[in-house]
Amino acid sequence: METIWTPSPNFDQRKLPVTILVMHYTGMKDAASAINWLANPDAKVSAHYVVTEDGQIVQMVNEENRAWHAGRGYWRGIEDVNSASIGIEIVNPGHEWGYVPFPEEQMDSVTRLASEIVGRHNIAKSNIIGHSDLAPARKQDPGELFDWGRLARHGLALERPTKNLFDPIWTDGGFMLALERFGYDITAKKDAVVAFQRRFRQENIDGIIDGETRAILLSLMLDRERGITK
Repeated sequence: METIWTPSPNFDQRKLPVTILVMHYTGMKDAASAINWLANPDAKVSAHYVVTEDGQIVQMVNEENRAWHAGRGYWRGIEDVNSASIGIEIVNPGHEWGYVPFPEEQMDSVTRLASEIVGRHNIAKSNIIGHSDLAPARKQDPGELFDWGRLARHGLALERPTKNLFDPIWTDGGFMLALERFGYDITAKKDAVVAFQRRFRQENIDGIIDGETRAILLSLMLDRERGITK
C-alpha cells in the first residue's frame, strides 16, 4: 500500500517478537495535530502508522522498532505490549472532542493495512485488539463506533458471537475469572467489563455483568477451547 513517510523519533528496540496488533483513535481535533504530536520528541508517544479520514496512510515508525503507542497495559500475559505489538492510530476526535463514526475510506485503508501487517507477522485474530482492551482503566479507544465487524468479516478480528448463546449464570466473580483467562487485566473490575462490552457488545457498554455479557464471553471461551480461535 502507498504510504507517506513521516518519521517519529519516539521509538526504541523491541524486546519481544510481534504478536499483537493494536487499534487506537488519535483523540485529537484533526490529523495534522495528531501527526505533529506523534512526531514531537517532547511527546514521548508514537505509532507505527496513522490512517487519516480519507484513507491516507502515514508511516511513522518502522515495524521492526518498538513504537510508544500502548503505554502501561497488559494483554494475555504480556506487560510490555509496545515490544510485542504494532500500533495503528486512526484519526478521529474521540470521546473528548466529538466522537464520530469512522468513514468508509478510512476503514477500507485500516482493513487493508491490517491485512498486510497480519500477513507479515502471522498475528492471530484474537490478538488484534483495541487500546481499551489492553488498558481498560485508562483508555476508551478505538471505541464503540469502530467497525470490528468489518475486520472480523475479513478474518482480521474475532467475530462477535451471535448464535446459540446461553447464559452460564456465573457469579460476578466467576465472570471476572473467565475474563482474566480470556486475556484482560481485571484489576479495575468494572472498567474491564466495559472494555469487553466496548469490543463485543458495542450497543450497550454499561459495565453490568448481565446474561448477554456472560453468554458472549462463554461462547468466545468455548471457541478458544475447541481450537476455533487461539
